[in-house]
Amino acid sequence: MRVLVATAVPAERDAVAAACAAAGAGVEADVLATGAGPAAAAARTAVALAREAARGRPYALAVSAGIGGGFAPAAPVGSVVVASEIVAADLGAETPGGPEPFASVADLGFGTAVHRPPTALARAAAEAAGAALGPVLTVSTATGTAGRAALLARLRPGALAEAMEGFGVAEAAAACGVPALEVRAVSNAVGPRDRAAWRIPEALAALGAAFGAIVPVLDGWRERTWS
Repeated sequence: MRVLVATAVPAERDAVAAACAAAGAGVEADVLATGAGPAAAAARTAVALAREAARGRPYALAVSAGIGGGFAPAAPVGSVVVASEIVAADLGAETPGGPEPFASVADLGFGTAVHRPPTALARAAAEAAGAALGPVLTVSTATGTAGRAALLARLRPGALAEAMEGFGVAEAAAACGVPALEVRAVSNAVGPRDRAAWRIPEALAALGAAFGAIVPVLDGWRERTWS
C-alpha cells in the first residue's frame, strides 16, 4: 500500500523516512515536508494526493506526523500520541459574553472542526507504538501562556497534544476521499514558552521509533476492515 506522510519540517521528515525505510515492510511511504501551519499542510498534501491519484497510483492513507506540545500530565515530554480526533482548535470566532469565549467553525454552521481517523486503525497504531490515544488539537498560533493552555483543555476535554498541521492534512485527505491519521511525539509542555525545557532531539527520536512500530500495522491495511 501507499501512504503519504506529511510533516512540517525536514527534521521530522527525515526521522519518519528513516524509520519507514528501516521497517522494511510492504508499505510504500512517501514523506513530505509541507511547511508549518494548517494552510501549507493542506495545500501541499492536497496537491500530492491529487497528483498521485491522477497518475493511477493513489495513496491509501494520509498521515500527519511530527513533534508537538503535550498537555500535562497526560502527555509528558518524550511520549507519543496518536489522534482519536484531529481538531481545529482555533478555527471559529470569539464569543464574548457567552458560556464559552470561543465558537468553532462547526458551532457557527460553516463546516467541520473535527476529523476522526479510522477508530480501529488509530487504536492499533497507538498500541503498537506504546502511545496515548486521544484528541490532538491543530492551532494556527502555538500556545504560549498557562491561561490559553487551560482554555484549550476546557474547550476540548481529554486533549493530549497540540500541533499546527494535522487538521490541514485531514482536510486535504477528506477532500480526496482518503482516510487520515495523526502521530505526534511530545517535545514540550503546552503552556508558557520555555525553550530551555524543549527536548526536540529526544522527540524526533521518539517519533522515529513510533513509526518503526506503526509501519507493520499499516502493512495490513488492504487485508483488514478498519472502522
